[in-house]
Amino acid sequence: MALIQGLGMREVQLGQHTVRSHGREVARTHMHDWLILLLLVVIEIVMYALIDPFYRFVGKDMMTDLKYPLKENTVPFWAVPVYSLLLPSLVFLFIYYRRRDVYDLHHGILGLLFAVFITAVITDAIKNAVGRPRPDFFWRCFPDGKDVYDSLGNVICHGQASVIKEGHKSFPSGHTSGSFAGLGFLSLYLSGKIKVFDRRGHVWKLCIVILPILLACLVGISRVDDYWHHWQDVFAGGVIGL
Repeated sequence: MALIQGLGMREVQLGQHTVRSHGREVARTHMHDWLILLLLVVIEIVMYALIDPFYRFVGKDMMTDLKYPLKENTVPFWAVPVYSLLLPSLVFLFIYYRRRDVYDLHHGILGLLFAVFITAVITDAIKNAVGRPRPDFFWRCFPDGKDVYDSLGNVICHGQASVIKEGHKSFPSGHTSGSFAGLGFLSLYLSGKIKVFDRRGHVWKLCIVILPILLACLVGISRVDDYWHHWQDVFAGGVIGL
């Protein structure tokens, strides 16, 4: 009974909790959450930019599956935060404009950022630890097509150092994990807002909820089509992100 009354009061108070009236209070209450989020951002920057991946043994007989052409990204790196962070945030702002509930806006944005950056830290930690070569590794390692190996049969790369470093970050797919983290969060958020599971049989609601997941799937497929990832990388990235 108390829960029902609390929910009723919550509905009555909608429209009274705006950024101007309660924004500072909400931010102050969740200050520690934002500090931890900042720490995650720093960790992610360090792991992505400063830590080298494990350079595992790559023999000549392994090159059969690593000779796919070196292509540009269909989905560029800068686009990932646009659709995984900015797009959901715009949806949160639209809901806030309709309901004037700063708590919902704050928790939506904070939850989204935590989902994406926790996923990013986990993904890059695994990337650096595994060091799996990308499907186009041969052309990263030997841009002139002339392969060279040492006495143990391991590659002696003579390509650009940054390109070779990126070539050892195949597993798991960062594009895919980031897409499923941000767009998966948006899908769950929308399913709650439009009450997709209210047992009234409105299939259009389910279609709206599926759209972000479909977009994330298409991003994952593009990573295989561009020969930047093996299918296992994409599958693992999707599981981690979601």
